[in-house]
Amino acid sequence: MQPRFIQIKSAILDKIESGEMKPGDRVWSENQLAETHNVSRMTARRAVTELVDEGVLARSQGLGTFVSDHRPMSSLLEIRSINDEITQRGHQYSNQVIHQHKIAANVQQAAWLDVKNGSDLFHTLIVHSENGSPVQLEDRLVNPLWAPEYLLQDFEHITANQYLSKVAPLTQADHAIEAILPSTEIASNLDIPVTQPCLQISRRTFSARGIVSYALLFHPGNRYRIGGHLEFPQPLRN
Repeated sequence: MQPRFIQIKSAILDKIESGEMKPGDRVWSENQLAETHNVSRMTARRAVTELVDEGVLARSQGLGTFVSDHRPMSSLLEIRSINDEITQRGHQYSNQVIHQHKIAANVQQAAWLDVKNGSDLFHTLIVHSENGSPVQLEDRLVNPLWAPEYLLQDFEHITANQYLSKVAPLTQADHAIEAILPSTEIASNLDIPVTQPCLQISRRTFSARGIVSYALLFHPGNRYRIGGHLEFPQPLRN
């Protein structure tokens, strides 16, 4: 038999997935959940807290707990594999490798990775899907010096992020976000019209030895959102 807090989570998720509860709807209090499911308040709290941590629910201090926006949310505060994000939500991850080859760096690409113009670079173009629907197009350049076996990997079973984290552990990253209209190629890979806005994340990652990769990550604006949670220290009092 499933633990009781898992049963409460499943009951809430069933209501959300069936449409009985929609984004913005208030969830029963922990006391109400405990009484309804005949469990302790601590058990009910664990169920709610885990759903909050997973992004399904959102707490608003003084107001209660609500169903989150249905679109998946990626954090700006940490670098995570898209595979981990999707499976943590309890959804099915899949991908399609469009390109996986070696190219000669043009002037812009050389500047991104701090190599000479014409240097060999590894290039992958991969569509990541959640429950069969594309949520990210990953266009990535990798410096072969720091990941010489990158093109030998089976990226249907390991993401580029997961592999690079093993061979060239991340020490720092630069990234920027823009709202764009997709090119025909991007729209086709994400299965959206060219009039559908996208979120474009440009991300350059560093290891202790140098710049490892530069990636452009494209997300359909109607299926994805970016956000995070910050904790601040208590303000000083006079």
